Amino acid sequence: MSAEILSEKLAGLQTTRPVVVVGAAVIDVIADAYALPWRGCDIELHQQGVNIGGCALNIAVALKRLGVEACNALPLGKGMWSDIIRSNMAKEGLTSVVEAEDGDNGWCLALVEPDGERTFMSFSGVENQWRDEWLAGIPVSPGALVYLSGYQLASASGERLVSWLEGLEDITAFVDFGPRIVDIPAPLLERIMACKPLVSLNRQETEFAAEILNCDDEVTAFGQAWVDRFQAPLVVRQDKAGAWYFTPDDHGLVAPFPATVLDSIGAGDSHAGGTLAGLAAGWSLPDAVLLGNAVAAWVVSHRGGDCAPTREELLLAHKHV
Repeated sequence: MSAEILSEKLAGLQTTRPVVVVGAAVIDVIADAYALPWRGCDIELHQQGVNIGGCALNIAVALKRLGVEACNALPLGKGMWSDIIRSNMAKEGLTSVVEAEDGDNGWCLALVEPDGERTFMSFSGVENQWRDEWLAGIPVSPGALVYLSGYQLASASGERLVSWLEGLEDITAFVDFGPRIVDIPAPLLERIMACKPLVSLNRQETEFAAEILNCDDEVTAFGQAWVDRFQAPLVVRQDKAGAWYFTPDDHGLVAPFPATVLDSIGAGDSHAGGTLAGLAAGWSLPDAVLLGNAVAAWVVSHRGGDCAPTREELLLAHKHV
């Protein structure tokens, strides 16, 4: 039934709300590791590839392939990594409204264990060096969905980004804190949540957030505590168990789609991209999360984080499900 609902809605997906994606474009160097390194060790890695990545860029790619045009504010620098990112973005038909005068983009070493779990070691670049003039140049229309990542909110530019967010009117923020939720100072987190964003968390991040809120991490209890505290919607991703959504008026579990996990790189980003696409089309939160589940299931079934499906590929994949 979920596949039928998704196929019917996907076939008629049309953007009714503008989307602004604010965040990072970086390089992912992906390697298979039989185990994570320990102090003093020397382990042999098997390189999978060098891909463009970064939470915001993964989302921009997912939106584009689903037919949703977005305004992408991804700082692009002047250097080796920046040139690779700019070239690959052009192949996807993507551009950025933020160009840095100097400095290179960052990169990340992603180690993938045999069960598909990934561990990141990141090197920052211009994507974490936000300037007021860059933010002032981002066109944000009334009614827009504005995506922000915890990686930038936890960076040295976090205060500047939150001040910019607080100055926007008549928008809906979509925040994926990621594991960096623990690195965001409590006063800054309160300011972010005062903007009433839709927040998306995975299992581990829910445990971190439960400690911050000093509440039970059981999903329904946590979701209720979150909504009671912030009066803002929440999505809790549960991998193969689907995803929960919570609002001040409703909550529920959205069914998963089957997947054979090859690696989990980009799973959260692709889920956010699918959910944003649904919301941009005016879908309800449960229907938007259903699309997020479908896109994430596709991505974890393929290698790398830059493999989001097109709308046609999703329709074909679920045609006979």
